[in-house]
Amino acid sequence: MRLAKKWEEIVVASELESRVLRKISWRIVPFIMLLYFIAFLDRVNIGFAALEMNKDLGFSSTVFGLGAGIFFLGYFLFEVPSNLILDKVGARIWIARVMITWGLISGLMAFVQGVAGFYILRFLLGVAEAGFFPGIILYLSFWFPARRRAAVTAIFMAAAPLSTALGSPISGALMEMHGLMGLAGWQWMFLIEAAPALVFGVVVLFYLTDRPEKAKWLTEEERAWLVATMADEQKAKGAKAHHSIWAGLADIRVLALALVYFGTSAGLYTLGIWAPQIIKEFGLTSLQVGFLNAIPAVMAVIAMVIWARHSDQTGERTWHVVFACLLAAGGLAFASGAGGVVTVLIALTLVNIGISCSKPPLWSMPTLFLSGPAAAAGIATINSIGNLGGFVGPSMIGWIKDVTGGFAGGLYFVAGLLVLSAVLTLVLARSAANTPDTANTNAAGQHP
Repeated sequence: MRLAKKWEEIVVASELESRVLRKISWRIVPFIMLLYFIAFLDRVNIGFAALEMNKDLGFSSTVFGLGAGIFFLGYFLFEVPSNLILDKVGARIWIARVMITWGLISGLMAFVQGVAGFYILRFLLGVAEAGFFPGIILYLSFWFPARRRAAVTAIFMAAAPLSTALGSPISGALMEMHGLMGLAGWQWMFLIEAAPALVFGVVVLFYLTDRPEKAKWLTEEERAWLVATMADEQKAKGAKAHHSIWAGLADIRVLALALVYFGTSAGLYTLGIWAPQIIKEFGLTSLQVGFLNAIPAVMAVIAMVIWARHSDQTGERTWHVVFACLLAAGGLAFASGAGGVVTVLIALTLVNIGISCSKPPLWSMPTLFLSGPAAAAGIATINSIGNLGGFVGPSMIGWIKDVTGGFAGGLYFVAGLLVLSAVLTLVLARSAANTPDTANTNAAGQHP
């Protein structure tokens, strides 16, 4: 009788868990995917603008690469403060602020006149957007148990390749508006693609819920289960978790993960900023470039979700990051010697898949050993330092292209950064395995 009653309690609890997770998934994940879609599009549409803007404004590859990458310097300087403010004031108000300011600055890119203005606006765009991505990663840790977080993060992060898949044809089509009302196609692209950030920045104020405790769209039973589950998860970390802001900033694992993320960011933004120009070299129109650039991203979305689910099911993170980084590095090396559109697309597909698949398991690691303000600071530190790869990768490709006359040297450089990311991930895992306070976590395969 007791066994039957216990089984009934387990079944009821399982049904409640499934219902709550399903409800919060449908409520939160599609919406934040849309927000990230908009963010990533505004961040990398500079790659399509370059197809005509560089000639109109007389920008060299070095100038363009530096300007495209300088976004991440502003991002770096304001990432941690922005995420700490979000933790204090709540996601709803702060993400709305982030979106509205970046939408305004992105629209102003349509009126850039020279090198100085280009650099200043790209820097300010990074300042404005600082805090969005790590803020969302932190926000997900408020709502989803750790065992589900990689899969949810993957679905959220699929918005980046989706933004490329859907945004590339849109950007290519907008570039064809050249001359309408006296504006160039790239100017129309900046103006039109900035509008959604402004609109949805306002929507965030009315739609987003800061914490499970405030979720009126859950029943009392559902809300109580979620609040208790997330509280129990925090307590389970006990003395092993670091809670202070300084702990999140100074933890060697945070710094190591930031360096791993550096290489993946260099690869991601090499694709986002330079892939349209790599494809354009085969004499295609902007619209054709837009459609072809979407193909690798579509494949990456599918691979990312499958890879993250496998990581959650097995509880393994390290090798899921390592193999993905090595695949991306191999794709970049392959792209450097590709002699036709088909081979370039195959190479770019490998890079897209590798970069996209590396990120969800990587972003599941920080909240395994950090919580509270330390998690906010740690996640922001990883993202801000790591995203400097978005400055180094595109900038170096532009400079190397001007020096050598081709993309090969720059692509090999970024491939090398991804190999270093893979090696560092293995070193970090080995170090964690020998650390007493992570032994239990490692045994479950959930190690950094």
